[in-house]
Amino acid sequence: MESSALERVIGPVETARGLPSAAYIDPAVFAVERNQVFARNWACIGFAKDIPQTGDLKPIELFGRPMLMVRGAKGEVRVFENVCRHRGMTLVGEARNCNGLIRCPYHSWSYDLAGALKATPHVGGMGQNSHPDVKRDELGLFALRSHVWMDMVFVNLSGAAAPFEDYISKLDRRWQEFSSKPLYHGGPDSSSSFDLRTNWKLAVENYCESYHLPWVHPDLNSYSRLDDHYNIVEPGAFSGQGSLVYNPQLGAHGESFAPFGELSKQWETGAEYASLFPNVLLGVHKDHFFALMLEPVAPDRTIEHLEIYYAAPAMAAADMAELRARNLAMWRKVFLEDVSVVEGMQRGRHAAGFDGGKFSPVMDVPTHCFHEWVARQLLAPPPPGSGRRAAC
Repeated sequence: MESSALERVIGPVETARGLPSAAYIDPAVFAVERNQVFARNWACIGFAKDIPQTGDLKPIELFGRPMLMVRGAKGEVRVFENVCRHRGMTLVGEARNCNGLIRCPYHSWSYDLAGALKATPHVGGMGQNSHPDVKRDELGLFALRSHVWMDMVFVNLSGAAAPFEDYISKLDRRWQEFSSKPLYHGGPDSSSSFDLRTNWKLAVENYCESYHLPWVHPDLNSYSRLDDHYNIVEPGAFSGQGSLVYNPQLGAHGESFAPFGELSKQWETGAEYASLFPNVLLGVHKDHFFALMLEPVAPDRTIEHLEIYYAAPAMAAADMAELRARNLAMWRKVFLEDVSVVEGMQRGRHAAGFDGGKFSPVMDVPTHCFHEWVARQLLAPPPPGSGRRAAC
């Protein structure tokens, strides 16, 4: 992909072009994105609610890189490379609890929840479980920089990104009335996924804007119209849209979810939706929060993982099941309506004459913000290092 095509993306929205088609269909570009876009930045890999108990493990892959989320003895979440230091065997194949010791299925080398190597059976010969040349204190699991924010687990694979607090600071301040409070996942009926035949970037840029609302989401538009929306733009960090009218009728008799305590006036009837670069799509409302984590699988395939959270543990109780189901169904309908357009844009990127497209200087500002961020990532020098270090 020529740098000149990326340079045309950068600049005022009035004159900029969209990302070139190669950014969506070329396997070579997809491979470059692993380091240039995802490894150099903080990227979401999962949710802390999936490892609720001490010793819980969940394997994760991002662009083919095996990782392991671990719930530690003090409740902390750690992320390691999911590989034994002996012969490079994958340590954990499926989510489970390890009872405090992560054991390799190949030769039974074992690690504690902090990643320290604790057992090396027969390493010095039959019945000899140690050897002077196998120094356990130098062979802990490779730990990755990680951080949990609003239950999302983020990692920085290069090890070179700014501190997480700097990365999230602007969105954290904007949503401090939510990010400063506990979240309660709704349970199995508040999770869903979508397997899309599209590039991950098209999922992001579609989510950024409300321009498509009247034609793609007619039911949503019936109570939250296009002219009720406003742009959210934070260059280099996130972009999206806000609505001045959030008032879905979920309960047949006026039932509702508990709100997040005392909130400022804007949240009484409003909601906001932000794409946090690179790969999470977020929505905040007075009574619930959702996150869509994007898992890039191939240039033309993306899996979206949806999780919905509430303000109080009582919202996850059995007597709220019907209301939770209605809420999930509402959002599934909205996100399924987007499938045809993101997959249609993916097919359109194979048109020889398409030049990245023309932005609306008013309606497409959030989408251009994302395009420009991606272009700058791809034009920048490769990130240094691999970001891994021995845990102990």
